[in-house]
Amino acid sequence: MFKNALFLSAGLAAMITATQGFAQTEIAWWHAMDAELGQRLEAIAQGFNDSQDEFVVVPSYKGTYPETLTAAIAAFRANEQPAIVQVFEVGTGTMMAAEGAVNPVYQLMADNGEPWDPSGFLAPVTGYYSDTDGNILSMPFNSSTPIMYYNKDVFAAAGLDPEMPPKTWAELETMSRQIMESGAAPCGFTSGWISWVQLENLSAIHDQPYGTLENGFGGLGTEFTFNGPVQVKHWENLKNWADEGLFEYGGPVGGGDAPPKFYSQECAIYMNSSASRAGVINNSGDFEVGFAPLPYYDDEIEDPKNSIIGGATLWALNGKDPAVYEGVAQFFTYLSSPEVQAEWHQATGYLPITNAAYELGQEQGYYEANPGSDIAINQITRGTPSANSKGIRFGNLTQARTVVDEEFEALLSGSKTAQEALDAAVERGNQILRDFEAANS
Repeated sequence: MFKNALFLSAGLAAMITATQGFAQTEIAWWHAMDAELGQRLEAIAQGFNDSQDEFVVVPSYKGTYPETLTAAIAAFRANEQPAIVQVFEVGTGTMMAAEGAVNPVYQLMADNGEPWDPSGFLAPVTGYYSDTDGNILSMPFNSSTPIMYYNKDVFAAAGLDPEMPPKTWAELETMSRQIMESGAAPCGFTSGWISWVQLENLSAIHDQPYGTLENGFGGLGTEFTFNGPVQVKHWENLKNWADEGLFEYGGPVGGGDAPPKFYSQECAIYMNSSASRAGVINNSGDFEVGFAPLPYYDDEIEDPKNSIIGGATLWALNGKDPAVYEGVAQFFTYLSSPEVQAEWHQATGYLPITNAAYELGQEQGYYEANPGSDIAINQITRGTPSANSKGIRFGNLTQARTVVDEEFEALLSGSKTAQEALDAAVERGNQILRDFEAANS
């Protein structure tokens, strides 16, 4: 299996390159992962560099996902773009609209004689990052979906069965109230990524449209429609639960205040990306963590649909020498190998992007030895995806998410009702879509 013992910075990798007896073709990889994830990403690049002597991948951290995307766009306009850029899922529409900027991965692999079998990837992954003809445009890398983490020790202290997490929102409300009334914890639950977890995934799981034209997959001319009865009901509940203290808001965008609320045992339940698994485990040494699917309203849907994808993919940008693309294609083959993907998935909590990586984990006994580690896989692959649950793909969804966060805060402040907040978010979001489409028409 891939060994990640060496965590080399981009600068050190460049120094090694300079000492080689011949010039290697350098492949610049811009990414948005810092701290431990960044180290593991660099270890993958180093593993590839050690596996051959013709190419050297040089990863460079460029800030948050939005910052990395913005930097790549600016660099392309200045003809200083990297060969590879990591773009989060909400930037997919932007990349697809950037005509002439992208070297589609399916074409890249074919042009360079590298093996490419889309059926080998998890279906939710390929479905999201494919065009209308079924061609995958970017290389799947770190894919995730939100799940529920809970404090088993707090559950036990509150008189709840620590092996029976809430399945529905009604159960979660009842359990949260019991946890608080028993004094086991001062808060029932918190959540990261309000826009992604408590609106986008909520809509998908309940088979509710987030927008027109199959949630944006049908092309431009789409509109947001996430102000329906189910979404309004949920936001009304979140407001009421916040007023009662059952729910504590973790902040806008990723919700940076949510993880500490869970780690400190202030809140018994925490909803966030499956990729938070490593951080949760590393920061919960004082209690036992349980893992479960996101809750659903059983009075709205009997069989909840699949959750939707998060994370990012790697896009190859045009404007480089053929030798660079040969190296990129070889790196993508290495990156998607079962050994590399299984190691990445097991160490981080991101999904294994290929069926072979998942099967390797099963053969290794990883899921049996780590209960709950397959929750995200089972949740995102359950049932048959509908037009409402295959994903959400709109132009400039990044800015639209900011609008959702702002309106959610207006709801919590009491300045707007749930219906008013969602109506305003839809109206403002649709203007963002119109502006984006006008700029790319």
